[in-house]
Amino acid sequence: MSIFDKLKKGAADAVKTAAQGAANAIGKQEETFVFKALPESLAELQALPEASLDSPFKTAALTVCAICAYAADPEIGKEMLNWLRGPRPLGNTDISFLNDRFRDGKTYVPFSYFKGAKPDNDYTPAEPFTLTVFTNPYSAANEGYMKLFLESGGADNPREIVLRKRESDGKWFLWEQFILVGIRDPKSADPWA
Repeated sequence: MSIFDKLKKGAADAVKTAAQGAANAIGKQEETFVFKALPESLAELQALPEASLDSPFKTAALTVCAICAYAADPEIGKEMLNWLRGPRPLGNTDISFLNDRFRDGKTYVPFSYFKGAKPDNDYTPAEPFTLTVFTNPYSAANEGYMKLFLESGGADNPREIVLRKRESDGKWFLWEQFILVGIRDPKSADPWA
């Protein structure tokens, strides 16, 4: 190994160690949110205490609520999601993606993240609507962003939501969501049940 290769490896190792240290500093955190009812308008969403958007956990929880609203009424859901996205509203590709996810009647998918929602009960959440959002050791790997996770009653692995912090006011906004991916079919739609 040449001197240059040793220096390059040493620098790469130092960067990797620093990144792992920063990621591990966050540890595992989780926050649970309880909603007596899910918001059915932007005004109702903004009236919730979580609407302060002062933590990525709150914004992630409201994102699930907004996507549930989108499943029922795309226009209302779009208003909510645009507000949660802050200065970066939904584009045509985002809207097309959302519409595609609900095209085959899979409106149950966002409800699968609430406590009690399972394939056996057709993803009917227990009331009050309870949702837990959590981190992993790499959630804060990128400065100004936070990757949070949710468990679905219909999936074996957690799904993620990425939030971005606006430095001017410390608010967290929706950057990306990966919660509308496939889950097990509800019992009523499973021909093998």
